[in-house]
Amino acid sequence: MPKSKLTYVLLLFAAAAFVVYALYKNVLQDPEASGFLRHKGNAAHPIRLPVWLSVMRVHLGFACLATLSGAVNFSSRVRRRYRRFHRRNGYAYLIAVLIVSLTSGYMAPYATGGEAVSFAFNMLNIIWPAFTVLAILDIRRKRIERHRQWMARSYAFCFTNLAVHSLAFALDRATGLSYPEAYGAAVYGAIVLLLIAGEAAIRLFLKQSAASAP
Repeated sequence: MPKSKLTYVLLLFAAAAFVVYALYKNVLQDPEASGFLRHKGNAAHPIRLPVWLSVMRVHLGFACLATLSGAVNFSSRVRRRYRRFHRRNGYAYLIAVLIVSLTSGYMAPYATGGEAVSFAFNMLNIIWPAFTVLAILDIRRKRIERHRQWMARSYAFCFTNLAVHSLAFALDRATGLSYPEAYGAAVYGAIVLLLIAGEAAIRLFLKQSAASAP
């Protein structure tokens, strides 16, 4: 199997596995998010649970859509053979990113770790849509390589939740930090790591010719 095709298969597998895990954890295992909410205690922003849960479910659903639609659109076979689908799927990805960011904006004041973490999420809610809009603007101007690069940067943030919770778990276990402190550090760390991951993907994978891609 060519290296580029193997890379794409691994991307699809990672995207599908993340979506399945997220749906299982948040829909079947803990639909009331009690495990996550027990760490929240911001007296300045008491949670209105029914509203928060409804927003969280919308957030989850569109995050899953962004993860899957973004992965599909990295296939050069889809780009070559199904251009109309690729274009429409790209706009579906944009809409999903915007809705995820809007719902995250609602939830940011309730973030575990307080105002510093809320600020980080709000910055992310600007950066992620901005990267995605830049990708759309570039493809409308026929700047294909720049479009793909901005999409790589944008798509990395589909894994924000995974990166944050993985880092928070590691910091909580390996350091003397409380969970809110570990979570706050993990949010900032995840943003930096995902920015690096986007740039690494551009240099390692998007330099390959379109002909060798799946």
